Amino acid sequence: MWRHIASNALTCLIVLIFLMAGAILWGQKQYSVEGPLDDQMCLRVERGQTMRRVSENLEEQGAISSGMIFRLGSEYTDKSGALKAGSWLIPDGASMSEIVDLVTKGGASTCGTEVVYRIGVTSLETLVRELDTETEKYVEVAAFDPAEGEAPAEYTAVRDQSDTRYRIAVAEGVTSWQVVQGLKAADVLKGDVAEVPGEGWLAPDSYEVRKGDSRTEVLDKMKQSQEDILAQAWENRAEGIPLETAEQALILASIIEKETGIAEERRQVSSVFTNRLKRGMRLQTDPTVIYGITEGKSVLGRGLRQSELRKGTPYNTYVIEGLTPTPIANPGRASIEAAVNPDSTEYIFFVADGTGGHAFAKTLDEHNANVAEWRKIEAERNNQ
Repeated sequence: MWRHIASNALTCLIVLIFLMAGAILWGQKQYSVEGPLDDQMCLRVERGQTMRRVSENLEEQGAISSGMIFRLGSEYTDKSGALKAGSWLIPDGASMSEIVDLVTKGGASTCGTEVVYRIGVTSLETLVRELDTETEKYVEVAAFDPAEGEAPAEYTAVRDQSDTRYRIAVAEGVTSWQVVQGLKAADVLKGDVAEVPGEGWLAPDSYEVRKGDSRTEVLDKMKQSQEDILAQAWENRAEGIPLETAEQALILASIIEKETGIAEERRQVSSVFTNRLKRGMRLQTDPTVIYGITEGKSVLGRGLRQSELRKGTPYNTYVIEGLTPTPIANPGRASIEAAVNPDSTEYIFFVADGTGGHAFAKTLDEHNANVAEWRKIEAERNNQ
């Protein structure tokens, strides 16, 4: 009798082991196969949340078929304790394994809210944007000038959230003083700026920052980036350009940056200044005169006066020979590369053509004809 009972018990144990093995294999398959999510979603993980709460959230939204398998899988792979706060973009059809990887690997949030502190040539602007998971493009929620009144509720509501991303967007052609003012207006940064960095030495770009980052550290990052860009461009410079140092290239690049906003024109504009430097001609460019007046701390907002064009200052290229003593703005990579690799032309003049670009000329007669055409366009616009 006992032998019979033992035999039955052994049989049951074997069946149970097979059932458990089958359940484990099934669970492993469920953990790694394509998930049920039809449309990608943005999953927000709060600071201090547990894997259980995340699994319940995913199950409620139809992203996973079983919260229990999700949790067991994360424990089996030793990731249950590595959950990272943030907002994570979960692709449609993502497996439980892939989702666990997404919410435990860390780094910057991949969806949710983004705040952009935009430092422009004429203004500062703070943007609040949300990622549209269908188009994977950010949609503007609010935009405001931080210097004018209180910030809107759309900004204050997300500023302190752990998953909000922050970026400093620096436009090409801004001055170092403007960059410092923009960083001061970004209230998620901390620390004072003891001294405005040298003009031209801050690379225009978009910089990811975190709440509590130091303003000085952000400036150091911008400076290092510009130094790297300039060094690479100078190493690859064309032969025969009338520039003796990389610093001179940066000065010329800043003038090119302020003269044209059209990418295709930069090397042509560079060729004009290059030809003038080679011939010993004065550069005669308005942006340098304006910088001598404003010192990069404001926008002139009016046309230059004849007295200002004749006044002898270190930045008046109608009076001085050669380049200005410093850059007049922070040039972008394209203008730096244009300064050291100009087009091969015979142009020595250019003037606005009414389309946002410029008309280039080899002779004074050609230039005077272009100037007359531009004045005609200006007169027509003023009469409208």
